This record gives sequence, C-alpha cells and structure tokens, in this order.
Amino acid sequence: MGILNITPDSFFAGSRVNEEDGILTRAKDMIDEGASILDIGGYSSRPGAEDISENEEIERIITPILIIRKAFPEVLISVDTFRSKVARAGIEAGANMINDISGGQLDAAMFRTVAELNCPYILMHMRGTPQNMSNNTDYNNIISDLVQYFSKRIALAHSAGIKDIIIDPGFGFSKTVEQNYVVLKSLEYLHVLEKPILLGVSRKSMIYKTLNTSPEESLNGTIILNTIGLMKGTQILRVHDVKEAKEAIDLLHKLNTSD
Repeated sequence: MGILNITPDSFFAGSRVNEEDGILTRAKDMIDEGASILDIGGYSSRPGAEDISENEEIERIITPILIIRKAFPEVLISVDTFRSKVARAGIEAGANMINDISGGQLDAAMFRTVAELNCPYILMHMRGTPQNMSNNTDYNNIISDLVQYFSKRIALAHSAGIKDIIIDPGFGFSKTVEQNYVVLKSLEYLHVLEKPILLGVSRKSMIYKTLNTSPEESLNGTIILNTIGLMKGTQILRVHDVKEAKEAIDLLHKLNTSD
C-alpha cells in the first residue's frame, strides 16, 4: 500500500502531493514499483495536527481519486478517513476501501456507512483524536488491551454488516516509542483475531527517535521493521517507499519457498 497524502502538513514531506500532474506521476511510480493499493488521505493525522472540516477533506481527495481511477483502473484505492461523509464521497468517486484510524470511534455513522457501501474496511487502534492521542498511552497490558479492543470493534463492525475487515495496530497512535516496539515484538498474538494485519511504521518516530535521525533518514529503519513485521505474519505494508518494501516482500517470499 503506497501512501499519497493530499495535505500540506503530513509529517513526511516526500509523501505530500497536490498538483494533478504530481499526483499522477507519484501514483504511476508507486504502481510501477509494485503497489497494489494506493492510500489517499486528505486529513493529516500526525500528533497535534490541525483539524479541518469534512468539506475541505472531501475537496482534497475527490480529484485525486477521480484522476487515478481514470488513469489506473486496475489499482485499488483506499481512502484514509475517520469520517463517514468523506468515506461515502470517496467510494462514490471510485475508491475501493476505507482506512479508518479511529476504528469507527470518532463517527457513529462510520460502520453503518461502510456496510452500506459494501467495501473492505481497515480498522485501526487509536485512543482519543490525532490532537490528543499522545496523552492516551496508559495500558494495563498493551497487547491484551489491543486484542480486547479489536475483538469488541470487530464484533460491532460485523454486526453492522461489514464483511471484510483488516486490522492495523496503529503504530505511533496513542503509544510511546517503547510501546510501539512491544507491539511489534508481540505482533503474532494478534493472529488470534483471524484478520489480515496491516503494518504502518514507514518513517515514523519510533524509528527516527530511536536512531536520533529524522523522517528523511528513516528508510533503512523502515525496511528493517517492515521485514520483522512480515516475518510475524503481516499481510499489508503501508509505506512511503514502495520499491524497497516490495523487495523485502519478494526476498522473504524467496526465503520461505526455498527448499
């Protein structure tokens, strides 16, 4: 899954695109490098990010979805949003799935809307909002808390009529750097939920704060953590750098299929 942020303030400048030509070029590059899903977001979810209106978020994502769908009819498009109105607008414009950082907690109509749209749904773990999530990091046991959270949210999503669910542990969301590594180390415990797992660690602070570098210098760290995630059963990598992620997938596949 390649990341396309249609925002002016996403934490990694390399993922930001706005002009039509830039969007198409970036989308083509990611597809050529091996992306099967493009994740389009119009709302920056970095810690402390500015809140924007639903209408502004919709305005940011609709044109990119329309032009990518026309140019690349075969690629899957994901809409990164926690708002049901934005989700509906995105799917109606040609997107295929919804990626919700709040797991349906920030919009009571999200589960019902996704069920009506009959599309796959990525259910992430987060506490609070992007504006205050950094203050919500107290857990009894973070792995058991994640399993309980996902069990409850998945049951609610299924009861609302959502059929296809992917789970995302939410690295960097409502978690300290240390907690992010505890979750990655114990990722295999989430297989008890019997859902595909999406890993989103690309160029995040758990890498550059540990290495005392920056998002721009975090490609190598991203590859390492992605490889660990793949070895623990991750099915989808959400990344800024598709070529390198695809190489990790291909090499691990070669390793696992060699006699």
